[in-house]
Amino acid sequence: MKKNFMYPFSAVLTGLLLGGCSPSATTTESTATATETAEMNMGRGLDLANMDTTVDPCTDFYQYANGGWIKDNPIPASESRWGSFNELTERNNAVLRELLTEAASNTVAPKGTATQLIGDFYAAGMDSVAANEAGITPIKPELDRIAAANSTADLINTVAELKTKGISGFFSMYVSQDDKVSTQYALQAGQGGLGLPDRDYYLKDDERSNTIRTEYINHLQNMFQLMGNGAGVAQQKAQTVMSIETKLAHASRARVDLRDPYANYNKMTVQEFTSQNPSLRVSQLLDGMGAQAAEEIIIGQPDFFRELNSMLKSVPLEDWETYAQWHVARTMAPYLSDDFVQENFNFYGKVLSGAKEMQPRWKRVLRATDSALGEALGQLYVQETFSPEAKQKAIEMVDNLQEAFREHVRELDWMSEETKARALQKLGAFAVKIGYPDEWEDYQGLDISRDSYAANVMRASQYAFRDNIGKIGQPIDREEWFMSPPTVNAYYSPSMNEIVFPAGILQPPFFDPQADDAVNYGGMGAVIGHELTHGFDDQGAKYDFEGNLKDWWSEEDLEQFNTRATAVADQYNEYTVLDNLHVNGRLTLGENIADIGGLNIAYTALQKSLEQNNPGRIAGFTPEQRFFLAWAQIWRVNMRDEAQNQQILTDPHSPGRFRTNGPVSNMPQFYEAFGCDQGDQMVRNEENRIKIW
Repeated sequence: MKKNFMYPFSAVLTGLLLGGCSPSATTTESTATATETAEMNMGRGLDLANMDTTVDPCTDFYQYANGGWIKDNPIPASESRWGSFNELTERNNAVLRELLTEAASNTVAPKGTATQLIGDFYAAGMDSVAANEAGITPIKPELDRIAAANSTADLINTVAELKTKGISGFFSMYVSQDDKVSTQYALQAGQGGLGLPDRDYYLKDDERSNTIRTEYINHLQNMFQLMGNGAGVAQQKAQTVMSIETKLAHASRARVDLRDPYANYNKMTVQEFTSQNPSLRVSQLLDGMGAQAAEEIIIGQPDFFRELNSMLKSVPLEDWETYAQWHVARTMAPYLSDDFVQENFNFYGKVLSGAKEMQPRWKRVLRATDSALGEALGQLYVQETFSPEAKQKAIEMVDNLQEAFREHVRELDWMSEETKARALQKLGAFAVKIGYPDEWEDYQGLDISRDSYAANVMRASQYAFRDNIGKIGQPIDREEWFMSPPTVNAYYSPSMNEIVFPAGILQPPFFDPQADDAVNYGGMGAVIGHELTHGFDDQGAKYDFEGNLKDWWSEEDLEQFNTRATAVADQYNEYTVLDNLHVNGRLTLGENIADIGGLNIAYTALQKSLEQNNPGRIAGFTPEQRFFLAWAQIWRVNMRDEAQNQQILTDPHSPGRFRTNGPVSNMPQFYEAFGCDQGDQMVRNEENRIKIW
């Protein structure tokens, strides 16, 4: 069952994004004739119009496969990036909008039903007149309560209450599986409290970072003015927030360091955590959050909490109140009056991401509805879009990919038989979820009405938080989903040892039951292989078949694995994105290992399929060529410079060009399919070619 409570980035949950796939109807002189395009589309999932055949595939395969699309698909003004994921999401949005509009028109649906919940939530969100009339009123009680704090004890009580309502700031705290005892839930706490996307935005001294910090301070000042402060006071408060967040940033670990699950596992009793951080008043905090049943707590970054504890003593209470009020406004701004919404977009949309204009209101409210009520909306969505036949076909593909992975493990020349046996044990223990949950979340006790959009958002957040905290001492819910059914993505959870594919991604051209296997295996097959490989990437490989953080490797095999992983990091470190901004090979290591492994595994599965049914060439392309083209076309994307900068600093995924070219440049099967020779740019020297799984 899926709740809208989401774990912070420091928790280990590896997904597929960024990227995309959807056929384009545009044509260019350098791509293909109408006849060829029609013939190619008979194969489903590929479109010759997306290609630029003036480019040699052995020079730049990404450009060869996607150059036509890149040229003819500029980024819409409301977007910071535009790719095939966006195109597929747009198709989903059209279905979801119709469902939501119909639900919103139903004012007599029984209370608590999916139709009532999503209908009232969407209707309240679309009522901009009511939002503008309310202004700051929906968050005024929170702001007043913060201002009324007369002591650190009062502040901690307020922080606890804010956390239950989904308000950001200070730190993260949530319940998830104990990494070393996967049969138990554990209270977890980690760094947080920043208004910018990452610590590096506060610490880097390059021109781009300095400009963003200046714009952030301007944004803070504007927001404080919207909260009723004069210009002078707002400017002072903006500097106060920046000072506190910069100190927290200095105490925060870099994202690469957050990838080490051992370093981020520091289990202690609540009493021990309390004694180490007395100013945090832990017992009082947990009581206020409803987590008083916790006896132990796993601390992700102890140094961060030591600094926070020190700051609670040294930073004046009034400054903490300013900081807390900012995070209330920051969290809730998208759901308030137009002036708050616009100012929030001006910084987070324009400055950080490069979008030129705001998305229409219906898209923003749709996204919020999916976040708050994903399974209520998902019930209606899958009835409309996801057939039992599609689900069965996807299950068969997963089975085929798992068998191909088994073959790869058995044939490894760098791993001992003992470690192979444990790897196969883990692979055999994978749980698989396809499309949607077997049992839908009923949202019992969640009150959604048409009175206030912002109030609905806070009530939904409070419902999700209490559900999450209530897991302390409960058996593990292995039916829970962390993505809603309409989501165009997929993920692997190492503690659950499961791969999950929502219905939203199980659509053409990722997956089409009517498409030929070459296209399906190059698209969805590689996605499945990607998620399977996450169980054996630099993070997933640290978890055993039961989902426990445990060393199951021989020392020699682990050394061999780490040598190959280092080679992957080195390869991707060489890729330049903007100016002298390079891909961070260590930050993106897990995703890159999963891409390389997933594509190799999917290729093996395709070859097995072709033994049973080989349709030969379609539109002049062999099955192997169609396979690699399908892989390349799911990663086509245009991105604004601001969005690329943010991706490189914060995202564990490489840009689409390198997700395409990086894996295939290591594969002799690709060289053979397109007739590439040693010395071509897409051909790595034999001694540098990487294959782990």
